[in-house]
Amino acid sequence: MRAGGAGCPAGLLLTFGWLLLVGLQALQAVNVTAAPETGGGRDGENESEVDEEAENDSDVSENEAQGEPEEEVQNKTIVKEVEFGMCTVTCGVGIREVILTNGCPGGESKCIVRVEECRGPVDCGWGKPLSESLESVRLACVHISPVNRFKYMWKVLKPDQQPVILANDSAVLEVQRELHPMAFECDTLDNNEIVASIKFTVYTTNELQMRRTSRPDTDAVLVFVLTIGVIICIFVIFVLIFIIINWAAVKSFWGVKASTTEIHSEMSSMRYKDSTSLEQSPTDMPGHEDDALSEWNE
Repeated sequence: MRAGGAGCPAGLLLTFGWLLLVGLQALQAVNVTAAPETGGGRDGENESEVDEEAENDSDVSENEAQGEPEEEVQNKTIVKEVEFGMCTVTCGVGIREVILTNGCPGGESKCIVRVEECRGPVDCGWGKPLSESLESVRLACVHISPVNRFKYMWKVLKPDQQPVILANDSAVLEVQRELHPMAFECDTLDNNEIVASIKFTVYTTNELQMRRTSRPDTDAVLVFVLTIGVIICIFVIFVLIFIIINWAAVKSFWGVKASTTEIHSEMSSMRYKDSTSLEQSPTDMPGHEDDALSEWNE
């Protein structure tokens, strides 16, 4: 009985120990499975943080992308703040200045950016020769530098006839004077488009001499008139300056002159009164004589 009773508690202890080991192993397995789950949560948090950082980076890039166009727009507005100078010609083709009014270097209010081409009406009417003598005349087409950029077409104009195109295609044409006056026309072409047209009249030698002799010498007269006008203006200015500087003396002088005129006027008035009184005294005398005679008769 004791041997059997002693064997039972030993078996129970072994069974309890085995169950305890099994329970510990099960607990360890549960802890191992839980650890990956917690690690997965941390990975999710890291992934969410990465996504937020990516979103922030995208927002920053969008802001930068929005900022760059604004800067470009500002730069464009600065470039557009320009003025255009006057064209060097009133017809044909010329040049003008492009002036920047904002953003000039050195704090200047205005600065010249570039020089560009400008155009006016094509027809320039009748022009003057470049140079002339009694034998020949040099005519020039309308153009700007560089001269070889354009094409030139010279024509001889005849009344009631088609123009005759000349072989000369340069910008300057030299013509010898003939027995009859002649008319020439030059067309300036840019890309086969007429941008300027000008006409000239070439007179004969006799006509040129007659025009020179019959032309009044207005230049000398104009110079003389302008000189006299300038001298008079300078004299008036000096007189005004002298009066302003010596105003007190001028005022006293005019006061003395005014007083003398008043004295003269008073003296003249007194003389007039005396003369009138003398004129009236003879008329009064007969009356007194009559009274005396009447008293004597009585």
